[in-house]
Amino acid sequence: MKRFIPGLIAIALLAMLFISLSGCFKKELLSPSRYSDTTIIAGSDSAGFANGTGKAARFDHPFGMALDQAGNLYIADQGNSIIREMTPGLVVSTFAGMPDVPGSANGVDTLASFNKPFSVAVDGSNNVYVADAGNNMIRKIAPDGTVSTFAGTGIPGSADGTDTATFNSPLGVATDQSGNVYVADYGNDLIRKITPTGVVSTVAGKPGVSGSADGLDTAARFNLPESVAVDASGNIYVADNGNNEIRKITPSGQVSTLAGDGSAGKDNGKGSGATFNSPFGLAVDASGNIYVADSGNNLIRKVTPDGTVSTFAGSGVKGAGNANGTQATFNTPAGIAIDALGNLYVSDENNNIIRKITASGSVSTLAVSRVSKAGKNNFKVKKP
Repeated sequence: MKRFIPGLIAIALLAMLFISLSGCFKKELLSPSRYSDTTIIAGSDSAGFANGTGKAARFDHPFGMALDQAGNLYIADQGNSIIREMTPGLVVSTFAGMPDVPGSANGVDTLASFNKPFSVAVDGSNNVYVADAGNNMIRKIAPDGTVSTFAGTGIPGSADGTDTATFNSPLGVATDQSGNVYVADYGNDLIRKITPTGVVSTVAGKPGVSGSADGLDTAARFNLPESVAVDASGNIYVADNGNNEIRKITPSGQVSTLAGDGSAGKDNGKGSGATFNSPFGLAVDASGNIYVADSGNNLIRKVTPDGTVSTFAGSGVKGAGNANGTQATFNTPAGIAIDALGNLYVSDENNNIIRKITASGSVSTLAVSRVSKAGKNNFKVKKP
């Protein structure tokens, strides 16, 4: 019997080590670990950079996306630190930035530089706004391709104002019908607003104070807000990543939890009867339905205006399979955009592909490079 005691002690010690380490895995990593396999559905066997039509194009962990009125899709190609454009004919080009050359230079199209751009938004005049997370800035790209700094000094902080305003790893941007820009200020746990003249204010949350409290403007609390979307009535929706919730902010500043109970899961239901797992991107259709890139579940979820959650696409199994509805597979879906016909466009981040989901739920691949670059690090955002 004595000879089994050392083995039992070793097993017990390993169990204690596992339990202690399991508490260390927080949502500091912006994305789950990058995924590699040997199956190539089309294109190259590694993420990278290439312009071209459809599946000839290459991306490196694409994130947020936005459509303009002509149907052009703008993509934050965060691994390449550039902004891409895809026409309705699926022609992919570099809209702004220098591939794999991080920086903060302003200038015309490829003379400018970005550092881990995570999302984009387009206003009614076809200006493109970029959440330039690595630079702690919001950048603006004019229709002629001229890049400028719209807000942020580059120094991490939470100061409101005009020229002296600061951000801390801003990840999400959205615009309203008046040309205001809303920002999911991830590192500060805030939702910010920038007027067309560049005045920055805090819409909701308290700088650096995490939580899940509902309430009026600065009395509310968020935990790592990932992205924002605005409906036609001026309501702001937030993918509250650290809380696994979808939050709503009315034009008067009242914050409520539209869906999710705070725990990680994939239950469908209404309000707090539903669960999410690390929600990333959001998009709102003309009827006020919200579509969520539920990244940790590898699903696309739908939330009706009354908070009823259902699974719109994806089986929950990691993969890149095209199919209808819940038969399709994704690998960390990150960004979502929706067109006037109700078609969804999804940046399938860890597959390095752009997917399309029709209004009926049919999933197809538009542009692809499936497997990750070996040895390239995730972008990590640490809490201040």
